[in-house]
Amino acid sequence: MTVIAKPEQTRTARRWLRVSLIVIGVSQLVFGALFLLVPSTAQHLFGLTPDAPAWARWLNAMLAARFIGYAAGMLVASRGPHRHVAWINTMIFIQLVDWVTTLFYLSTGDLTFRQVSTASFLPMVFVAPLLWWHPQRGGARV
Repeated sequence: MTVIAKPEQTRTARRWLRVSLIVIGVSQLVFGALFLLVPSTAQHLFGLTPDAPAWARWLNAMLAARFIGYAAGMLVASRGPHRHVAWINTMIFIQLVDWVTTLFYLSTGDLTFRQVSTASFLPMVFVAPLLWWHPQRGGARV
């Protein structure tokens, strides 16, 4: 059975998807700037001690580039989610991988909740609206 969405429901769903994409984009931009511009502050905020070797700054810069790249992708997708489903889908994948690996390393005791900080819950906060209002879902939630 096909459910036909009322125009106001569709507009509301699109608005919430766009808001979600903007919030995700801004958060990715903040994390990217933090890891790129002030990596020692990021290390301190996340309780990443003892200090990592100098080569870890290179990995932080590469991580920051990906944060910033996906921030741009989310902001682009917010302007036309139906045209940028690939950005949405890859962000869902990234967040699921982040969440599963975070839970794994928490369960082994290799990381603490202080160290993972928002990574223990933000991936699901991001994935839920992206799936709920996904442009290809159809029905009243599109």
